[in-house]
Amino acid sequence: MTPEAFNTFFSICIGFALAGALVNGYQAVSQRPAGFGLLQDGVAPKTFAAVPFLVFAAPFIIMRNTLRGMRVESRRVEFVAMATVIAGFWSMMSGTFFLMTLRATGVLS
Repeated sequence: MTPEAFNTFFSICIGFALAGALVNGYQAVSQRPAGFGLLQDGVAPKTFAAVPFLVFAAPFIIMRNTLRGMRVESRRVEFVAMATVIAGFWSMMSGTFFLMTLRATGVLS
């Protein structure tokens, strides 16, 4: 495995882990699952605070909703595959940003 491929795989894993930690932390505090409905409160400080949260939590929410929809609504495999690719790419981007932030602050070398 090349170093670039390993770095990409590690970024995807970190992105999904960060998303899962954020969503589960939100659910532990608020006693309700996180979702994109957090943006439907109109113009309010709570809505603006939800945007950065959802940027990093979105891969987990997308996969949770996709797998639930596959069981409940019998969604087609193509839709599930497309949602998985989107969540994976989003996870890679958020994981890369998180790792770059850790490197910039000196936590990682």
